[in-house]
Formats: sequence, structure tokens, C-alpha cells
Amino acid sequence: MADIADFANDLVQERIDLALAARKAQPVFESLELCVDCGSAIPLARRLAVTGCTRCAACQQLNEQVGTRYAR
Repeated sequence: MADIADFANDLVQERIDLALAARKAQPVFESLELCVDCGSAIPLARRLAVTGCTRCAACQQLNEQVGTRYAR
């Protein structure tokens, strides 16, 4: 027999499923061949692994580090 926790869990799961279904798909675009920050070539392996990448790995790492510094 289901208790109140089971009903609550089902309700939460239903809302999560609805939110995920309603979410718009991320726009997909091709990866750039040159980094937008430093201008160096982005390796083919990175362009294939990270669809839509615009930065080389070094610039992306720096960008993420700066972003986390200001996210507080």
C-alpha cells in the first residue's frame, strides 16, 4: 500500500518529467576552427567531442575559472 511519501515522490517525478519535456533544445551549431579568444586552431578531436565549441581548451579553462570567481 502506498503512503504519502510515495505519492509525493510520484508528484515530484511527474513535474520533473514535464519540465524536461517542455525545455527547449539547445541550439546546435558547428564548432569553430579558430579560438575566439586567442585565435589559435582548435584541434579536430576537441571540435568533434564538444559540439559548438568556440574556444581552445586552454582559453575555455581560463574562461571557466574567471566565471566561477565572479559567480559568488
